[in-house]
Amino acid sequence: MARRFAASESIESYVWSNSRESDVAARLREETAKLPQAGMQIGPDQAAFLALLVRSIGAKRCIEIGTFTGMSALAVASALPDDGKLICCDISEEWTSIARRYWTQAGVAARIDLRLAPALDSLRDLAAHGGKGRYDFAFIDADKSGYDAYYEACLDLLRTGGLIALDNMLWSGKVADASVHDADTDAIRALNAKIHADRRVEPVLLTIGDGVMLVRKR
Repeated sequence: MARRFAASESIESYVWSNSRESDVAARLREETAKLPQAGMQIGPDQAAFLALLVRSIGAKRCIEIGTFTGMSALAVASALPDDGKLICCDISEEWTSIARRYWTQAGVAARIDLRLAPALDSLRDLAAHGGKGRYDFAFIDADKSGYDAYYEACLDLLRTGGLIALDNMLWSGKVADASVHDADTDAIRALNAKIHADRRVEPVLLTIGDGVMLVRKR
């Protein structure tokens, strides 16, 4: 089996320097970097990856669970056509107020429907109003204990051939350490195993960022 490069600051810096991002995205990254929770922001390589996925499948209807300051939403919305729509589910007015400013600067605010409520409530509302099987893409990056429920809800909303990307699925390597047992690690480890065995999807676990599980609905 071919060996992979070990993660390092120099490799990450090299990858980031070879990842395209807009001036607006760069400014958002700089502002977010000043926050104590800055580690929650995805890198420019992951943002470019999400945008490429969205464009590649011709997505028009997308869902995001966990918006933070808006970097991933900016990437996805920028990849949508003018009549596309991204439903963003979050509970923080403080963090998403930063996101709104940059979405406006980038000219994509009209493509984003931000719903400040528990994500499962928002997802159930979408399903109840004709959303089942109508969405093309979903990105999950929120509380880890809720991932399984978000996965199931998004799978229900996705069309055949649609994609779900779940972030932090390597969890800084903790999932591969059998001696680590905390609520978040166990939840992610269990979901990785569940998705691996899930015949409803075609999965691949990628070493992008902190690990992205990408699945295609059959």
